[in-house]
Amino acid sequence: MTERVEWVGVDWGTSNLRLWGLAANGSVVLSRSSDQGMGRLTQDQYSSVLHHLLDGVASASGGSIEVLICGMAGARQGWVEAPYLQAPTDLRSLLGGAVRPPLTDAHLTASILPGVCQKAGADNVMRGEETQLLGLAALRPGFAGLVCMPGTHSKWAEMAGTRIEHFSTAMTGELFELLRTHSVLRHSLGGDIDAAERAAGFAAGAQLGLDKPEQLTSELFTVRAGSLLSGRQPGWCAGYSSGLLIGTEIGSRRAAIGTQTVPLIGSPALAALYAQVLAMIGAKGEPVDGTEVVLAGLKAARAFSV
Repeated sequence: MTERVEWVGVDWGTSNLRLWGLAANGSVVLSRSSDQGMGRLTQDQYSSVLHHLLDGVASASGGSIEVLICGMAGARQGWVEAPYLQAPTDLRSLLGGAVRPPLTDAHLTASILPGVCQKAGADNVMRGEETQLLGLAALRPGFAGLVCMPGTHSKWAEMAGTRIEHFSTAMTGELFELLRTHSVLRHSLGGDIDAAERAAGFAAGAQLGLDKPEQLTSELFTVRAGSLLSGRQPGWCAGYSSGLLIGTEIGSRRAAIGTQTVPLIGSPALAALYAQVLAMIGAKGEPVDGTEVVLAGLKAARAFSV
């Protein structure tokens, strides 16, 4: 059975990709996903992956299917590099910086949105998050302030409507994973994780990270020492390590955060942890659905071109 769509939006990440077929009114007609993220593909495989995911899909207008892609497909190691826009910049110009990748299927036309970079001594990059930020601006017209995007590489962006003024990255998630799997702390973090112990450890680590972010490297080793000398169990150690990292991330931005409400775009579980730590400094974290904002961002990027 053929499914007809007006256009297709794709969020192509490093590990996975998500695809949505949309009607003319913006409603989702179909959704599909794949584990064929950038990290698994060579440059010549992208076209066939997209073609396979769109098997049985046709254009409602009878022409070619328009595909709009954000994320890592536009990275240097991806399908075709989409050069960065340089911050500060208005995200309404995203489609103007898009590139057209080669396709083996004549019934498809694709555009890959660019990421955003920052230079002048504050070098930084993002890919995919800029589309979510545009989506947040579309869903909350007039929003101005900090936005946090927790994850492997957490992003903090200062927004003014659709304009991204400045952003920074914290490698919090990746650091935790490296510590858990490749550092001496792995001996203290492995084993059965008790939820109550993890919660207690997280709260303790978060408080110390908030109060003394400059002591991160010293305090991390106390995780190992605590398990050897004070009987700290894996649940507490894992929670403490996570809390210390997130607390340090937020504590080092405490002055910029103040007491404002910070939208949190990411997984519900991770957003809840960040909201917990933000509450400890008198701010508020407001979880935002990642799928909702990336779809809104793709729609907005397309709308600003027509």
